[in-house]
Amino acid sequence: MIRHPPRAARFLVLAVAAGAMLATEACSNGSGSATSTSSRSAGALTQAEAETALINTTDLEGNWTRVNDAATWRDSLLIGKVDAAQFFTDSKTTAADCQKLLDVLYSDALLGKPSGARAVAGFSGGGDGARMLYQVAGHDRGQLDSSLAWLKTLPVKCDQFTVTGKDGSTRTARVIETSLPKAGDSRQGLRLTLQGPVGSNPATLTLDLAAVRVGTNAIAVTNGGLGGTEADSTQQAVTLGTRRLKDVLAGKTPAEQPPGQQESRTRP
Repeated sequence: MIRHPPRAARFLVLAVAAGAMLATEACSNGSGSATSTSSRSAGALTQAEAETALINTTDLEGNWTRVNDAATWRDSLLIGKVDAAQFFTDSKTTAADCQKLLDVLYSDALLGKPSGARAVAGFSGGGDGARMLYQVAGHDRGQLDSSLAWLKTLPVKCDQFTVTGKDGSTRTARVIETSLPKAGDSRQGLRLTLQGPVGSNPATLTLDLAAVRVGTNAIAVTNGGLGGTEADSTQQAVTLGTRRLKDVLAGKTPAEQPPGQQESRTRP
């Protein structure tokens, strides 16, 4: 005959086991736990964290200088109207997409309006007077995915189009896709060129655009100017900027890059 322990004893054993399980769960969800870190990594940035995630001049190869007036940068070549008549198919939709590209670049909202914290850093110099606008922001995930998907369509929809300025002058615009380092959860790179007059002189504006998603947060880079674009600097901003953002989301302090180390870090 199998003898079972008294009922009171069985209840005591179960109570002790349950208490042990609760204690284990409390420890596993404490500070420094993998579960806590994983949940935090997918969370939204605070304003202080967004600012900490910004790149510095030491992250960029070349003669870049941090500036304080980036919020006032506006290039007049981006102002104009895209005429639907120049497109053969889906003319209204295509014209609206090309117009939207010019508008978001002029308003510094490549990925749309952020839903969370936003931090911006501006850099000037580089080569041929290029300027870089670097942004870190929290977004609604659905809106962020839609913005990246929209950017991906532009090299086909807006491969070449004409823009008419307020003064009646015309500019030729071209959009091509560019490759970015494998950083973040998803990414998209583009290059926009605009050829047209500035006053009485012909000019060409070239801008490299880069967007990288990390969870529900994103990096947006606009780099270039009338003298061309610094493609290497765009690549460095994406690689090191994504690393900084991931460190911040994981609760780590981003490592500062020593000056003069960019070339050895990004090239074999």
